[in-house]
Amino acid sequence: METVQLASDIWMFRFAIGQAYAVRTADGFALVDCGAAGAERDILDALRGLGGRPEELRQIVLTHSHNDHGGSAAALVAATGATVAAGAADAPVIRGDVPEPPPVLSDWERPLYDSVVPNLPPMPRCRVDRELMDGDELDWGYPARILHIPGHTAGSIAVHLPDARAVFTGDTVANVEQLMLGVFNVDRDQAAASFRRLADLDVDIACFGHGEPIPHGAGDALRAVSLQGSDEARRGRLPGGEQR
Repeated sequence: METVQLASDIWMFRFAIGQAYAVRTADGFALVDCGAAGAERDILDALRGLGGRPEELRQIVLTHSHNDHGGSAAALVAATGATVAAGAADAPVIRGDVPEPPPVLSDWERPLYDSVVPNLPPMPRCRVDRELMDGDELDWGYPARILHIPGHTAGSIAVHLPDARAVFTGDTVANVEQLMLGVFNVDRDQAAASFRRLADLDVDIACFGHGEPIPHGAGDALRAVSLQGSDEARRGRLPGGEQR
């Protein structure tokens, strides 16, 4: 696992598939997502490398319920006592009370989905201590605001840090080869509307579930893609290359 510092208090943990983010808070560390099952040992080693003891991991915030983002949550909770927060609509999936709703795949997405998703380890059931709603604030010692951005999953959320001018988008946005709407959505039109909401933020840093973060000028980059998407939608297309 690779660790990359993005700002004074933000680090990316890059896995074979996807990534998570460590954020220094007023009383320790928080994680935004935590990778697939089995990533917990690498994450704890990385936190030690940042000067954090396991018990200083205070909170895990899951941007959505997919197993490549929350698979190691239960093991991390057992090792550290961290609390878990997630979007209210995704909490029953994370707890294991209901199955993960399948995405609505386009023809071009199907081969990618079939090559990746079946090879991911299943996500163990994990408690959710706080169900997050739009406008909620996290207790990090500075403003950390929740945006409900449905479409990738019903309960997808973003975390916006206004003072740091940063946003964690989960999988609503991807930056793999190009900046684009994320794939494997349960409702693509809803996800596109959520993308546009994120593009309205005044941010420099954008941290995605997949692909390279943008450390400078992220808001402008997101708005450029959002405007391109509006033009393509009028012509019957959407960002990411899909023909309607």
